[in-house]
Amino acid sequence: MASIRRSEKRHFHRVAHDAPATLSYKDESFPCKILDLSLKGCLIELDSDRHLDPDDVYELRIDLNGTVRILMGVSLTHRSERKIGFVCRQIDLDSISALKRLVELNLGDEELLERDLQALASNSDD
Repeated sequence: MASIRRSEKRHFHRVAHDAPATLSYKDESFPCKILDLSLKGCLIELDSDRHLDPDDVYELRIDLNGTVRILMGVSLTHRSERKIGFVCRQIDLDSISALKRLVELNLGDEELLERDLQALASNSDD
């Protein structure tokens, strides 16, 4: 029942995306797999079990191709074994532009993208 309520609250469309990525904190980096992305955050899968502190901000690097990458500061929102949800806390202009374009291409509907952008601008909690 909680998962139903959670999806009803969601203000951002998630797009499935299988991309190599790296999660870093201080001097430690570990590979991960992107399961889905939105303008507000992402769901990843780690190769191994790691302790992650919800109070820390991690750097997530997503390589879309040889020249385009997304860098964002993320913090833990939920976890189910090796699948971990993060909310975006920091992102630069080039990265948000690449993320916006990726979401736009996957949604295929400019109206849906506009709705996501409005939700982001209103600082939605989801």
